[in-house]
Amino acid sequence: MRLRAKIGMLAVGLLVAAGLAYGFMPRAVPVDVAEVKRAPLAVTVEEEGKTRVRERYTVSAPVAGYLRRIGLEAGDAVAAGQVVAVIEPARSAALDPRARAQAQAQASAAQAALAAAQENARAASAAAQLAQQERARVESLRQSNFVSAQALDGARTAETRARAAEAAAQHAVRVARFDLATARAAVASTARLQAGGTAEQVQVRAPVAARILKLLHESEGAVAAGQPLLEIGDPASLEVEVEVLSTHAVKIAPGSKVILDRWGGERPVEGRVRVVEPSGFTKISALGVEEQRVRVIVDFSSPREAWARLGDGYRVEARFVLWEGRDVLQLPTSALFRHGEGWAAFVLDGRRARLAPVELGQRGGLATQVAAGLKAGDRVVAHPDETIEDGVRVKPR
Repeated sequence: MRLRAKIGMLAVGLLVAAGLAYGFMPRAVPVDVAEVKRAPLAVTVEEEGKTRVRERYTVSAPVAGYLRRIGLEAGDAVAAGQVVAVIEPARSAALDPRARAQAQAQASAAQAALAAAQENARAASAAAQLAQQERARVESLRQSNFVSAQALDGARTAETRARAAEAAAQHAVRVARFDLATARAAVASTARLQAGGTAEQVQVRAPVAARILKLLHESEGAVAAGQPLLEIGDPASLEVEVEVLSTHAVKIAPGSKVILDRWGGERPVEGRVRVVEPSGFTKISALGVEEQRVRVIVDFSSPREAWARLGDGYRVEARFVLWEGRDVLQLPTSALFRHGEGWAAFVLDGRRARLAPVELGQRGGLATQVAAGLKAGDRVVAHPDETIEDGVRVKPR
């Protein structure tokens, strides 16, 4: 009996020891597993852009006046030289009774001033003729030595002054005629408008054959000289304007491939970089950080039918392809971490994670090229954290 008791107590002790050992034994860490594989890889820079018409024209008012309502609509086609807007003289002075009375009074005053100038011209002409006759008599008397040389000089000077006064009077007559013509033109224009007649018009014409992109001043009303009226351009000649960080712009070259996505169509369309502008500018980001950005202009390389629904000022997502390969050994970027001066990943060796130094190549965002250290088919920990160490037991989720 005692032997049986001892054996039972020993068995119980062994079970308790085994339970304690199992309870304190390190458990396998659950991890996400990814596979090192060969697949296409592209290194891209993604930025938001917008479409714009390559050649757009802003049609402005050449003179100040009263614009008639523009009958065109956005999207209408216009021919080169077609009248797109009509500007009349300002209506305020023409329809104001007080201004109309002033114009008539100014015309009457100009008529009277012309009459006075004509009378002054006749008087100046008569004075010039008298001075001429006086100079002729003094010259004949001087030849007979009846008058002095000084008297002859005085007669000649008097004639010169009379001729100058006559010329000035004739100029005054012409000025009075011009003033009268101006006053009569104002009265005639006012009378024509009051009678329901049409005023003189300035026709604004389209510089090229295109379509109306935007009406900037559709309704009739007063406009100033140089005020924009409408924008025209060819919607088929679209390009994409993308603002990229200057640190990314130095990696983008003319001719680089661009994938335009998230524009509303079923499939992405392709483009090519035409120009990387040489001058940058400062822009404040949504987080309030100053950024140096550069405009990059992209031309569509896909057929017109693929992006026919796009218009001026539409939003697109542009992915600039800096490098791409078709058969690239790669792993998820999230599986990498810093190890000394290089990079490493945890490779699954049975049920344990083993530290493996990795040499990297191109980085494509979510995936990174493996230059050395891993081979296709290796399984790695996709998201290593501080609980993962070299040799620790792991359990794939």
